[in-house]
Parts: sequence; C-alpha cells; structure tokens
Amino acid sequence: MNSATLKLYLPFGDPRRLRTAEISNWSGKSIASPRTDFDELLSREELGQAGVYLLLGTNPDTGRPAVYVGEAEVLGKRLKQHRDKDFWNQVVVFFSKDDNLTRAHIKFLEGRLIERARAMTRTDVLNDIPSGARLPESDRADMEVFFAKIEQLLPVLGSDLLVPIDSGGGGGADEAWLTCETRGHVAHGRRTANGFVVQKGSQAVEAERPSAAERHRWVLNLREQLMTERALKRSKGGLVFTRDVEFASPSAAGGVVHGGGVNGLISWKDAEGRTLKELEGG
Repeated sequence: MNSATLKLYLPFGDPRRLRTAEISNWSGKSIASPRTDFDELLSREELGQAGVYLLLGTNPDTGRPAVYVGEAEVLGKRLKQHRDKDFWNQVVVFFSKDDNLTRAHIKFLEGRLIERARAMTRTDVLNDIPSGARLPESDRADMEVFFAKIEQLLPVLGSDLLVPIDSGGGGGADEAWLTCETRGHVAHGRRTANGFVVQKGSQAVEAERPSAAERHRWVLNLREQLMTERALKRSKGGLVFTRDVEFASPSAAGGVVHGGGVNGLISWKDAEGRTLKELEGG
C-alpha cells in the first residue's frame, strides 16, 4: 500500500464526534459519525451526493462486530431509512468531491466492500444479498483506486473492517511465528498491530483446566464463542483453528490453546525456545 498524506477535520474539536477525512490527490472524501451526531451528519450538504456507506455496530445474535454496507444516489435520504436499525452506533460515508460517482460506480463499490468484509472475517456482514455492478475496464480501474483509498482511510476512522487479520508489518523479530505447546497440541501465532494472531491449523486442548471455571471464566467464554463461530472445531482428540484468529493479547490466545489462564508472554516461544517476553526485551 502506498504512502499517503491524510487530512482530518474535527468540526466539534472532539475526535470521537463527527469528523471528515481526505487523502491528498484523491477526489474522494469520507465523513464518519457516531449515532449521537446522526442529525448533524444528515444536515451536511455532502449527503445530497451519491456514495457508499457503512453502518457499524454489534450483531445482537453473536456479540461480534457487525456491518451493513449500502449505496445511495442521495446518501442522506437513504441513511434516514436506517434509524430503525438498532445494531449500529457508527456510520461512515464515502463519496466523490467532484460528485462524479454514477449509480454503476457506487454499486460496484458496495459489492467490493461486501466481498472484502466477508473475506476478512473480522465482522458479521448483515447484507442478505451480494451486490456489485459490471463496469467498463477503465471505470473499473478507477473504482479499484477509489476502493484502495477507502481501505486506507477506514482504520484511521476507527474500523479494521477491511484489514487482513494477519496483516504482517515490517518483518521484525517480534513478527516471526511463535509456538505454544501443551499436552501434545501445538499452536503457531505472532504479534500483529491489533494484538496476537493464531494461525489456521493450530491446535488447542479440548479438555479445559478445572480451575478455569472459577478463575478464568472469560477463557471458557472465548473458546465457546470460537466454537459457535466454527473458528475452532473438534479434531483428533483436540481442537483445531479453522482460520486465522486474532486475539486482544498473547495471553488470550494462549488461554484458548491451553484451556485455561496462562501468561502469554511466557507460553509463546520461538524456535530457539526464547519466550515472547525475552524477545521483546522483558
């Protein structure tokens, strides 16, 4: 991804409230707003344009982050229709400062957003039907550039919706794959910008520690959630990760692998047996 210069504007001076975002030499623009500033968002003249939008919140059925992706030829008019959706607490809109996005353009962008969000598996996508539109080759190339800018801006605006779970980074020692072993089960993981990822195919114990129910109930809840999502399933006397899973910390990842509370800085080790704590200079 290319380097970029971003311009953020806080109309109310509060980074948690409505804010606008632009990238230098890009014709697009974004506005992000909490639900509490929804009326202020709708009052902006830019909402009379065509564009795409994301409603971000929590899926009440799973407790996971959720998103609804939409497009509209008049953003404000369409967004008003979503007041009755209870799940969302943040909205982000994208449009062209030149007001040159056609219906086909925004349908294409909506389809790309849905496709990428589902592929990243971070968030439950609440759209029932895939979207998208066929475009001439030149228009499609332009919209892929527009989409790439959306990918750059979203994390700055507080959403990792389109960020790959194992996004890598500078390739430093702390990003090398580490190992966590317990009772013959082996898991592989490493640090990420958001926490710690466990690699697809890693193993975890099926039997949970007796002390976990009393002292580390959150670990059992996390394992249960991953089982419900089918990110963790039973296999050959243990459990196996069916996809890369990102955790908030090495201890959370290690706890799921061990079936109880552990110190992740000690339980994760490199090929030479050095603990994560040692590798990070602890």
